Amino acid sequence: MFKQATDKRVAVFVAPGLEEIEGLTVVDVLFRAGIPCDTVAVTPECQVTSSHEVTIVCDRSIADEGFSFADYDILVLPGGIPGTPNLRACEPLCDELVARAKRGGAIAAICAAPSIFAELGLLKGRRATSNPGFQHVLSEHGADLVPDEPVVVDGNVITSQGAGTAMLFGLEIVRHFLGDAAVEGVRKGVVLH
Repeated sequence: MFKQATDKRVAVFVAPGLEEIEGLTVVDVLFRAGIPCDTVAVTPECQVTSSHEVTIVCDRSIADEGFSFADYDILVLPGGIPGTPNLRACEPLCDELVARAKRGGAIAAICAAPSIFAELGLLKGRRATSNPGFQHVLSEHGADLVPDEPVVVDGNVITSQGAGTAMLFGLEIVRHFLGDAAVEGVRKGVVLH
């Protein structure tokens, strides 16, 4: 049962071809911590198929009447191929990422998706990581690459390496809102050593 611990709200953006572990693990970890979270399709349809042909029914679509980025305190991008290029092709999302980063708002991405932040100029001079196959994109766009850390936090930007680091990524989002004690509570609950 969901026990809300904060009024802060998270949007996890879901594009066709996403890596489902990276999206759904974050949603699960946030649920356990009591942080409200919506899965948001970047397509008009709320039903999205992942890179491994898992069908996800999102809470809402970016195209829904009344949808507003302002309803969310952090925007989260899962990776995956072709999920990442499909997120990158979503102009309203990319425009909002740039605007949010400029005003110090929180953004997070995992696996290939930090390359979107890099291409948008949001990682210049910032510590960041990504899937090893995309780390060159971060470097080419001026990021201070941290190649061996599973999750890197630099102020309002959280980046992570991939499916195997998804739980740690989710826990850093929990830490962002609720601090260390909440992280330890979730870690204990999922038996993460």
